[in-house]
Order: sequence, then C-alpha cells, then structure tokens
Amino acid sequence: MKTFIHLSIVLWSIGFLTSSFGDERVPNIILIMTDDVGYSDIGCYGGEINTPNLDALAQGGVRFTQFYNTARCCPTRASLLTGLYAHQAGIGHMVDDRSDKVGQAYAGELSKHAVTIAEALKSANYATFMVGKWHVTSKTKPKNHSDLVNWPLQRGFDRFYGTIHGAGSFFDPNTLVRDNTFISPRADAEYQPKEFYYTDAINDHAARYITEHKQQYPDKPFFMYMAHTAAHWPMHAKEADIAKYKGRYDSGYDAIRAARLVKMKQLGLLDPRWQVSPQAGDWNAVKNKAWESRCMEVYAAMLDCMDQGVGRLVDTLKKNDQFDNTLILYLQDNGGCAEGSGRNKSFVPRADAPTLAPLANDFLQPDMIPKQTRDGFPVRQGDGVMPGGEDTYIGYGRSWANVSNTPFREYKHWQHEGGISTPLIAHWPKGIASQRRGKLEAQPCHLIDLMSTCVDLAGAKYPAEFAGQKIQSMEGISLAPALAGQLLQRSQPIFWEHEGNRAIRTGNWKLVSKHPSGWELYDLATDRTEMHDLAAKQSERVKEMSAQWDAWASRVGVMLWPLDGGKTTKN
Repeated sequence: MKTFIHLSIVLWSIGFLTSSFGDERVPNIILIMTDDVGYSDIGCYGGEINTPNLDALAQGGVRFTQFYNTARCCPTRASLLTGLYAHQAGIGHMVDDRSDKVGQAYAGELSKHAVTIAEALKSANYATFMVGKWHVTSKTKPKNHSDLVNWPLQRGFDRFYGTIHGAGSFFDPNTLVRDNTFISPRADAEYQPKEFYYTDAINDHAARYITEHKQQYPDKPFFMYMAHTAAHWPMHAKEADIAKYKGRYDSGYDAIRAARLVKMKQLGLLDPRWQVSPQAGDWNAVKNKAWESRCMEVYAAMLDCMDQGVGRLVDTLKKNDQFDNTLILYLQDNGGCAEGSGRNKSFVPRADAPTLAPLANDFLQPDMIPKQTRDGFPVRQGDGVMPGGEDTYIGYGRSWANVSNTPFREYKHWQHEGGISTPLIAHWPKGIASQRRGKLEAQPCHLIDLMSTCVDLAGAKYPAEFAGQKIQSMEGISLAPALAGQLLQRSQPIFWEHEGNRAIRTGNWKLVSKHPSGWELYDLATDRTEMHDLAAKQSERVKEMSAQWDAWASRVGVMLWPLDGGKTTKN
C-alpha cells in the first residue's frame, strides 16, 4: 500500500508538471557534475567566483539546499549512475579491487547487478551521451575486449569523450578516450582547438553531441552526463581566466569566508541559529602569501571556465529549440579537497628553455602526474611553484578547502556536512512551474534519488533483470514532487560510509562518526554546522540510529576499515 501511495503522488506530480505547460513530451536530461568543489563556491550558493550561467539556471529553477553526495570521487559516480549506494554498485571504496578479501562491495568495478541511468533510459528510447570523467573501473589500460565491460559504451552510452582515470593534467590528460579508443590531444583528427584545455574539450563535445543528435534525430530525447574534472587538482587554468581573479584573494581566508557568510545569509542559505565553524587557517601565519593567493585564483578560474561552457551549452539548446524541455541538473561529487597534492614537495625551478625532448603528437600520456609538458618542460611541484601552467601540478590546500566548504566542517573523504553537502540546481522551463522558479528546496535528498528521478520523468522502466543478470532495486526516490513543491515520501533514512567514516540521517537528526572516533549526534534544523554534539544527552536516539546504520551496513556489504591494511587511493 505504501508503494502504491508513493507512486500515485509521483504520477500526480508529473501530471502537474507537464499539464501546467500543455506539453507531455518527456524531457531531455543533462546531468552536470563538477569535481572537488565546495558548497559555497558557485555564486548562487554564496561564492564570489563568477558563475553567471549557473546562477541564471538557479534563478530560473529550483535550488536544493540539503542535497548530498558520498564525499569522494568514485563512490559518488557509482551511486549517481546506478541509483544504489556505492557498496551495492561495487565501489564501496575506490577503483581498487579488494573483492577477494572483503567481497563484491569492494570490487572496484560497477556491479553487473546494477544498471546505469543510460541503460535504464534506453527503455524509453533515449539517446545517451557522456563527456568527462568516468572513474568507475580499474581497467584504465585494457588488454582485451573484456576489460572494456565497464567503460561508458558498454554501460549504455551511445557516445563518449573523456577520461577513464580519475585525475590528471588539464593540458595533457591521461586515459583520454573517444568512444573506446585512446586519443592524444595533438593527434585527434576530430578536435583541434587553438589551445587544448580539458574543461573546454568536455564542454565543446557536449554541445557537439547535442547538435548532431538534433540534426539526425530531431524528435528523440537524449540523456547527457557531463562529468567535469574542474576543480580537482592540479590547479590548471588558462591565463586569461586566471587574470580575472588577480588580487582577488589577497585578503586571505577569513575575509573571503566572512564575505561568503554574509552573502549566504542574504540568499537564505544560512540559518541564523547555526554557529559557524572556526576557520582552519591563519592568513597572518602564511609565509608566501602571493603563492597561496595564486592557488585560489587558479581554482576560481577553473570554475569560471566550466561555467562559461555551461553558457555555451545553454546557447546550443536554445539554438536547437531544446532549452525549454531540457531538465538540467548541476551538482558536485564531494566537498572541497584538503589533500596537499604537490604542495610539500621539493621546489623545482623552471629553466629558460625546455630541458627534455618534446613529445610526439601521437604520444599517449601514461601518467596521472606527467613528467614533462608536450614541449619538454619538467612538471614542477612544491611551495612557491606558481600554479596554473601545464608545467605545474599543485592542489589549493586545506585552508582554501575550508573556505570552499563554508559554513560547514570537514572536507572530501569525511561524512560531516563539509564532505557530503552539494548544491543541486534543477532547471526545466517546461516542467517547473513559474511560481517555483528561484525557490529554495530544503528537503534532504541524495545521489541515489537521481536514477529514480530520471526513470520517473523519462517514463522509462527500471529492469528487474538486465543482460541476463538480476538487478538490485533502486534505493532512491523521485524528486519530481519536490520540483512541484510537494513533500517527498522517503520511507528510509539516508546512509553513508567511506573509509570508516559513517553517517545516517533521518528527518533532521544526523548521527555521524569520523573514523576511528565514536558517534556524534546533531539536530540539523538548529545546528547544521555540527557544532553541538548531543550524543551524550540523547543516548537512546544514538542507540536506535546506530542500530539502523548497522543493519544498512550489513545489507549493502560495508566492511570494517581499514579493509586489509592496503594503501588508500588518492585521486
């Protein structure tokens, strides 16, 4: 009976959405995800970074204020693609195979008992495209056709341009692939821009695929998954974009964070009851302020460039008369990244001229961190190496990550709000009523809900079996009612686990643990910044919620951390 009631509400919501505009065609769907970006970085969530195109989508759509990811690259992508918790999808940690020791939840490959959104939408006659970062398979150097089983084209996508691996140079990315074939940026006969920059390449191919699809199949809907690597380390950007932010961050962490807090209050994103967590960095103690400022300037430039591409995508949709009936969803894979990639290594000076032999045009970059540029300059890391250029490889650091995650605690990896909170912008002129546009939506939602939403709005059929395999049931719920301003009917709590970091949210209550510490309890209605632990005062609630978490963990295959004493993948 509960399932029937939920289905009725969803169908009613869809009817409301479509009949309001007299157009019952299913929508095109575009999922845009950025990488290692904090909750407050983009303009419409409080940031000073120039993101006018995302801001416009937010103004014309709905902004979810309590949407959640999994706090890490691979698990987020697995969960987003399958509508399952990452452990059920086979990627309980990263893309390292530990299945022989701890089971299929840690196989490091998408499970054959899961379908992707692309596979599911095929039942509704959708064309399916993907551009950008895949990162849900360990087979980045396939030796035979069977190694491609979890590559995009083998998991439901008609066309793919992007990288199989999780990180790399923006000027010379490793594992760059078109469909099933590795390509070198300089030897790619289909795409030769004046300057190759991966973010532009992702955006350009997205627009191209949409235009070509419109020309060939004008009445066939499409699903597009755009997985940007911006703003994951290394801090690489084009000089013209970096120049926009010169001097912008010279005032330091506290000043930028304070300005964000003011803007977030104005936008209705910061409840005055929440005590803001302290800044995790002392600008006065920074010895090389010019270098530290430059790191954030480049980070901002990376997101600026990404947003420019969103603008080109919107222009393409409008030119093709597709904009009004396209649902665009924007989100982020985890919070800001506190990893110190390249920041603490020995400084390597740049020579006045190349010191290494140039690379051949058809050379395929094998390394996540290139040893040299295409023109022969060594790639440099270390305190004092000004980031941005292709001969550098540096992250922006813990203190700027704290600014990115304003007003929350912790970072990528952890299950406190700073690690798992992401914006979600939903824009769909034909499907979101005018009175809902520009509104904030505060109902808690999770990546597992995106599959359900896409299947629901596409009129697709989620399979019980696929390719001869039994398929696990979807874990999430459709967000269609929320788009219409209705209550979601979620019957289960939302759960998290990554590297022993655990959490469960039911209603406004969140139980969370940072490995190897014990449980903390927070009332997120009054304390979403997680500053006042109520675990000692509400031991019965802790007991009840921890038991729910244990039952979920057992069901999806969570194992104790560390799994086998192996190294943690850092990408």
